Amino acid sequence: MYKFFLKRIIDFVLSLVGLIVLFPVLVMTAVVLGIANGSWHVFFMQVRPGRNGKLFRILKFKTMTDERGEDGELLPDEKRLTPAGKFVRSLSLDELPQLFNVLKGDMSLIGPRPLLVQYLSLYSKEQSRRHEVRPGITGWAQCHGRNSISWAEKFELDVWYVDHCSLLLDLKIFFLTVWKVFRREGIAKEGRATTDFFNGKN
Repeated sequence: MYKFFLKRIIDFVLSLVGLIVLFPVLVMTAVVLGIANGSWHVFFMQVRPGRNGKLFRILKFKTMTDERGEDGELLPDEKRLTPAGKFVRSLSLDELPQLFNVLKGDMSLIGPRPLLVQYLSLYSKEQSRRHEVRPGITGWAQCHGRNSISWAEKFELDVWYVDHCSLLLDLKIFFLTVWKVFRREGIAKEGRATTDFFNGKN
């Protein structure tokens, strides 16, 4: 009952309250990124798979510029990530616009993170079970290393969450996430601005 009914009600109420309370933070973050990026296109939208693989557009703050090399290709993430963007990521402020996704019903506050569409064909049958619930702004894997752990570990933690989803677990994940953000742990893979791409093996 909690996983498929009560959880959605809680998500709706808390995301609405969160958007109202955090509105000044959202505006301030948008202004800072607009100045740092040299562009007022401060939001990043990308198609991601949600519950049962249904596609939706995720909304995040844009923390990188659109700088390209001489070949016309985008520069590596670490070269496009501005100091302001790095700071915003360190506090996970770039994730706040996803409260709109939660309000709409595409996402949950707590659940497996929504990953890239091209990964869908690479999952094993067990790994694909992470899509049995709505993806979340934060999740069990984010409490155990975020971008610093391997893909195999992430997926194992995601599926464990699907099987053990409960109100008490979600509360635990929420407070652990606050603690992780405060300590700024696991933000990126060592030596990278974010993390490695999943190739079906790592």
